[in-house]
Amino acid sequence: MTPSSDVAFTPIVKSIQSERGSREYYAKVEARGGFRTEVTEDLTELLSKVNTAYLATSNSVGQPYAQHRGGPKGFIRMIDDKTLAFADFVGNYQYVTIGNLAENPKAFLFLMDYANRRRIKIWGRAWISQDPVLVASLTPKDYRARVEQAILFEIEAWDINCKQHIPRLLDATEVEVIVNELSLRIAELEAQNASLRALIAQKG
Repeated sequence: MTPSSDVAFTPIVKSIQSERGSREYYAKVEARGGFRTEVTEDLTELLSKVNTAYLATSNSVGQPYAQHRGGPKGFIRMIDDKTLAFADFVGNYQYVTIGNLAENPKAFLFLMDYANRRRIKIWGRAWISQDPVLVASLTPKDYRARVEQAILFEIEAWDINCKQHIPRLLDATEVEVIVNELSLRIAELEAQNASLRALIAQKG
């Protein structure tokens, strides 16, 4: 059987791996079947923490295009063990992604979890749905954005990259919560300190 990693490791890629000394390692990956092809617990866990993603497509002549997709954490949902879906919010009305998918369904999702220094690559096929029931089920609650449609993504293969060279970045909203909590605690301690100083001064 053809290993799932062949979605990325084309003959020319394998040739270059051989020239540069990494082919033996990736041959072992292929012997195990290649990349993973179904949604697993660790992928589900990662998706629950992701609030940003990059969706890459190309048109019929191979011209590539990548576009950011975002939402609240967990906006990318698991439909079944092979399919992901997410609400597609109204954007700049260029519709390049939609046009590309109409010509060429092959797509690629690149997910980043900067806080935990994780990145995931997902190859597959994507398509647009305006089914109102599906769109409603994917629409996040209490998120101020208008949903235009849903994007479904059928997984062909996925892989997790190493952490090397990934900067550790924290979500500004989460940092703000922590800073506010610390500021309140500091104010509380400063008030206690002032009271103790006043008490000492009175007794002195």
